[in-house]
Amino acid sequence: MSSFVHIGSSFLPSSSSSPTLLRNPNPNSSTNRTVIRCKIREIFMPALSSTMTEGKIVSWVKSEGDRLSKGESVVVVESDKADMDVETFYDGYLAAIMVQEGGVAAVGSAIALLAESEEEIALARSKASSSSSSSSSSSNVAANVVAVEKPLEVAAAVATMSQSPAAAVAVASSAHPASEGGKRIVASPYAKKLAKELKVDLGLVVGTGPLGRIVAKDVEIAAAPAPAPAPAPAPAAVASKPATVLSSPELGSVVAFTAMQGAVSKNMVESLKVPTFRVGYTITTNALDELYKKIKSKGVTMTALLAKATALALVKHPVVNSSCRDGNSFTYNSSINIAVAVATDGGLITPVLQDADKVDIYSLSRKWKELVAKARAKQLQPHEYNSGTFTLSNLGMFGVDRFDAILPPGTGAIMAVGASQPTVVASKDGRIGMRNQMQVTVTADHRVIYGADLASFLQTLAQIIEDPKDLTF
Repeated sequence: MSSFVHIGSSFLPSSSSSPTLLRNPNPNSSTNRTVIRCKIREIFMPALSSTMTEGKIVSWVKSEGDRLSKGESVVVVESDKADMDVETFYDGYLAAIMVQEGGVAAVGSAIALLAESEEEIALARSKASSSSSSSSSSSNVAANVVAVEKPLEVAAAVATMSQSPAAAVAVASSAHPASEGGKRIVASPYAKKLAKELKVDLGLVVGTGPLGRIVAKDVEIAAAPAPAPAPAPAPAAVASKPATVLSSPELGSVVAFTAMQGAVSKNMVESLKVPTFRVGYTITTNALDELYKKIKSKGVTMTALLAKATALALVKHPVVNSSCRDGNSFTYNSSINIAVAVATDGGLITPVLQDADKVDIYSLSRKWKELVAKARAKQLQPHEYNSGTFTLSNLGMFGVDRFDAILPPGTGAIMAVGASQPTVVASKDGRIGMRNQMQVTVTADHRVIYGADLASFLQTLAQIIEDPKDLTF
């Protein structure tokens, strides 16, 4: 789903990282009163996450002069976590683009102007030009614009995002006003950008993604018949070279953080303010390995198995699933949402398996595959990455036997999982044998969770993994 541009004078942008609803401080003033007969509206950079302070324009879905209908995507914005479509709830014309593709704008700043009719396009472009030429004083610009055209109505691009999973799920609902009448074209941001580049009419493309969503593959298939058989691939090969060059950085060069890397950096520094400690544990995985072999063909992933086992252990140890945010109290979280660290080209993100203790292993595995695909395509919605109550970080697939993980802000614990390896062990009766064993290390907030809490939790986790019959129920 997408973020939305709400165009209306009752919404004004906040300079903070999340949108704020502001009202006219003097509703009786003739100079400040909202004028309903508005013809030109400003589209602002939305706040797509609680940590976002600025956004990058990935691509404009519409061009200057294009007619816009309520619910249509206007622009794709890169936040610190994902790329999101921004839609308009008003009809009109995209009169002037004030921030070009690749440009960065602060949350709440104007990125485009929307005209109600074609007659106002020229005036809107004039306003955009005067605004950019006098950008050194944004307050004066706003005053000048209102003086020139009283019907100017401010329109904020407000992204509906919340730390509350329930609120975020409401945003992700398919029954959104923008889809009324079934006329809305639902496509991924990259698919829209690709369609624009390949000049493919999305209205003629059949989507094969979830709920009929158009994905990049669909656009490529639709565009396939157009190119000539032999010569056409040559330009594409040339165009792809810069990406290859970028993958090999120039030694000695200084590279700015991406939005996601900046967010990770900020969160990691913030986490250092929390007093943490670590507890390690060795778990025998023979039974889990056997179970995985039996149900792997049914689409079950090892990540889902570990998340399920962790969630079942947390049910018995709710304090390990708790969190302290203000330093004065802590919350026993009502849901067990397992966040799992995923490396992407642009940084690190933690997709969340919500209610992992209640969802069956097969559904959990399908959900995990979906989340990973969305994470790597930068299409995760806020509630899909910011609602975790406990985090897993697994480097076992790289052969790492043990490591420590940094606690994400706002959570109580994170568990680092190493590789399961054949190990020579001695049994209680003195016999020596081979067992597959893995090392796990939990980093926890010592303000809330104590050593005995983690020790008890890890014992329960080991029992579940070493006798995993409950994982498939």
